Amino acid sequence: MNTYNHLGILLRNRVNKNQFIDRLLADAFSLSLTGLSFSDMKGVVFSDTSISYFIEKEYRYQTVCVASEENRQLRTFSAGERRKEFLRYCIAQKPDYILLDNPFNHLDQISKDEFIALFEEIAESVLIIQVVNNAEDILHFIRWKVQVQDNSFNFAAITKSCPEPRQKRIAVLPEPYQPFNLQTDMLVEFAGVCVSYEERAIVQDITWAIRRKDFWQLIGPNGSGKSTLLSLITGDNPKAYGQKLYLFGQKKGSGESVWDIKKRIGYFHCAMTELFSRNHSLEQMILSGFFDSIGLYDIPTDRQRKIAGQWLDAVGMSDLRHTPFNALTIGLQRVALIVRAIIKHPPLLILDEPLEGLDDENVMLITQLINAITTKTEITTIYVSHRRDSRISPSSVYELTPSESGSRGRVIFSG
Repeated sequence: MNTYNHLGILLRNRVNKNQFIDRLLADAFSLSLTGLSFSDMKGVVFSDTSISYFIEKEYRYQTVCVASEENRQLRTFSAGERRKEFLRYCIAQKPDYILLDNPFNHLDQISKDEFIALFEEIAESVLIIQVVNNAEDILHFIRWKVQVQDNSFNFAAITKSCPEPRQKRIAVLPEPYQPFNLQTDMLVEFAGVCVSYEERAIVQDITWAIRRKDFWQLIGPNGSGKSTLLSLITGDNPKAYGQKLYLFGQKKGSGESVWDIKKRIGYFHCAMTELFSRNHSLEQMILSGFFDSIGLYDIPTDRQRKIAGQWLDAVGMSDLRHTPFNALTIGLQRVALIVRAIIKHPPLLILDEPLEGLDDENVMLITQLINAITTKTEITTIYVSHRRDSRISPSSVYELTPSESGSRGRVIFSG
């Protein structure tokens, strides 16, 4: 296909990815890997970190850097569409090499196939270095593959053996700190909800009922409006006002505050790791879930500390209790943020792409945790993921299908 030694690197979640990539691009070991010196080449990095940088830059300076043809800021796109726009931008820079950090995260299967075809095309003239957390994501035409297991950054052959999870079985979950006394079993109800932005229809006539102890999976292609529906539920989207949307038995806009809603919801999404900028410990960050804050600013009770310790035991992270959250690897940060979302046993738990960016070990841990939550607690769960995992079995599935007049929804399975 080409004369390049394209490289696939499998990173375990215990590896400090940002430090590894910095050293790689600083020529710490690029010559031994590729036979080329990156310092003599023009390169681009396709990653969530790069996307976050441009989102912040566009917001701060009120400009458009990436999606110039559409004249839209990156933050206005869904996660999947945002990645498409940023990849187009990266290729337009005509780089000598491109480093792809988990390029298929947040993508539906059609979009993933489009990315693969594009990578095949540019591989003729651009060196590709692909960093992934799952070996199955390595591009099929990459023949040179290595594995990095820890922060020694030593390279080894990729083995097929799956590492043991931190906890073989999550048998017992900690008790709730205090119960939520709800007056209704209907937690969320959409009754003909429509959302448009600047005359562009996003969703149309959404009717969806979510009841106590339901386990829903929300699916749909990139740009179909999944993030929009979630933001209507969490209270972060003003488009919810004036709609026939009912949260915990109360019509949206009838006097409740955003914090009234948030205290009944546990929420996880991958980008949350970017929000924790202060030097809180892992324990403090998990405790902040009791207070719905980004970091710990309240004094927790002894019982709350005890419950946090029980959760750390359950996921095998007790030894990291006092480790600064920002010093943890990205994979461990995501495990911890999911625990933070669960710790108060919220009536409603929203898990937005919880398996993205996790290696086999942590995927096993999180799937065990999700199954324990849905079978051993009263928590209602909405699970969003493009990846299929046979270990997770939602009781119901709601699908969004795009159309010119906005995506429409339907229940395609209900247990």
